[in-house]
Amino acid sequence: MDYQQAWTFLDNLQFFKIKLGLDAMDTFLGRVDNPQHNLPCVHIGGTNGKGSVGATLLSILTEAGYTVGLYTSPHLSSVRERFRIGNCFIPEQDFARLATKIADVLGQDQITYFEFTTTMALLWFAEQKVDLALMEVGMGGRLDATNVIAPLVSVITNVSMDHEQYLGNTLAEVAGEKAGIIKPGIPVVSGAADDVSRQVIVDRCKKLNSPLYLLDKDFSGERAENHWTYTGLDHRSQTSLPMTMKGGYQVGNASLALAALELLQKHHIQVTNQQIRAGLSRTRWPGRLEKFCVSTSQTGARPSTKDNSRSFLLDGAHNPAGVKALQLALEQEFSYKRLILVWGAMSDKDISTTLETIAPMADRILFTRPESERSAMPEDLMNCLPETMIDRAESVASVEKALQAAAEWATEDDLICIAGSLYLVGRARQILLGELV
Repeated sequence: MDYQQAWTFLDNLQFFKIKLGLDAMDTFLGRVDNPQHNLPCVHIGGTNGKGSVGATLLSILTEAGYTVGLYTSPHLSSVRERFRIGNCFIPEQDFARLATKIADVLGQDQITYFEFTTTMALLWFAEQKVDLALMEVGMGGRLDATNVIAPLVSVITNVSMDHEQYLGNTLAEVAGEKAGIIKPGIPVVSGAADDVSRQVIVDRCKKLNSPLYLLDKDFSGERAENHWTYTGLDHRSQTSLPMTMKGGYQVGNASLALAALELLQKHHIQVTNQQIRAGLSRTRWPGRLEKFCVSTSQTGARPSTKDNSRSFLLDGAHNPAGVKALQLALEQEFSYKRLILVWGAMSDKDISTTLETIAPMADRILFTRPESERSAMPEDLMNCLPETMIDRAESVASVEKALQAAAEWATEDDLICIAGSLYLVGRARQILLGELV
C-alpha cells in the first residue's frame, strides 16, 4: 500500500466498534515479534492532561538529546500526528510500510482502529530504537490496548467522569479502570484529586507494592504571573520556570512531567535544569487553549471594510472537567468584548452538563457537526440548551459554514471559541491554519 491506501485501510477499521480487552492485542503482537518487549516506556493515563504531560516530557527529553517517541490520540488533521519522534511525525513511507506489514500479518482477522495504531507505534518506536517511548492511554487503562507495555514509570494525571458507558457510572469505577495501568513495583506519579479516585489509586499501589508520588503532597507546582516554581520529590525548588501553554492546570501537568523525570533518573535518563527550562519554553500542544488570529478571508466570511481579522481560541474540552477548566481560562486568562461559541460534541458525551457550564458565557452559540459517525446532530445539541438561551443559538450543518457565520457575526474585539470535541477542533484548525504536519 502507498500512504493514502494505508490511511484508507486504517479508516475502514472504524467500522469495527470500540472493543476493550487485551487478549486480541497480546495475540496479535506475538505475530509481529512483540515490539513492546525491551522497549523502555512511560505509560500516561488519566482523564485530562495526558497529551500535555506527554508533550512536556517529549520537549524536555528531546532538548536533552534523547531520541523519544510519543504516541497520542486522537489526531487533529492527519493520522501521522499520533506518532512522532522528537519534533517529527512518522514519515508517510514508514506509515505505509508498517501498515502494509500489519495488514499482511492480519490477513482475514480483525482488530480495531486503536489496536492497529498502537501496534504501529510500538513497531516504529522499536524499529527506530528510541531511548524512551511515551505511550498515551486511549480510553480507561485496564483494558486499553496500550496496557501491554511494561513501563519504567506510570502517570495517572487525574480522574473525572468520562466514557461512562465503557468505564463505569461512578468516580470509583472510572478510577478503577484508570488505575489498571499500575504494574507491580513500578512507580506511579499522579495528580488525582483528594477524593475517592485518589483512594482507589492509593489502594491499588499498596496492593501491588508500587511507589506512589502525589501532586501537592510529594511534589508541587505554583504559578506566578508568566512563570512558575516546581518543588520536587527531593524537596528542592526550581524557580522562574517558563510556561508557554495557557490554562492554570498546565502547572499541574508540567509538575507531573518533572516528577516523572526525577524517577527516570534511576534508569540513567538525566536532564539538566537548563534543559528543563529550554524544553518547557518550547512545549506546544495544538488545539488546547490555542489562540491565534486569521484574516476573515481564511474563514470564507464576506469581506469587511472596517476590519479583516478575527481571534480564535481552540480547545479540546469535551467532558465536564475539561469544560470547567475552559470556563476558568476564559474568565481569567483571555480578554474580549463578546464570546462566540462554535460547539460540537460526540453523541456519547455528557452534553447537558458541559453546556450548562459554558453556554451562559456565550453571546452567540453556533452548533455544528464534525464528520464522524459519533458526532451529535446540531439540532440535538440545540435541544440541550435551556429555553432562555435558545434565542442566542443556531444550528449550522458544516464546520466550514459555522466558521464563516462566526467570523461574520464577530468583530475584531470578539473571541471565537471552538470547543466541545477534538474532532471539531481538528477540522476547524485544518480550515483556518492548514495541516499540522
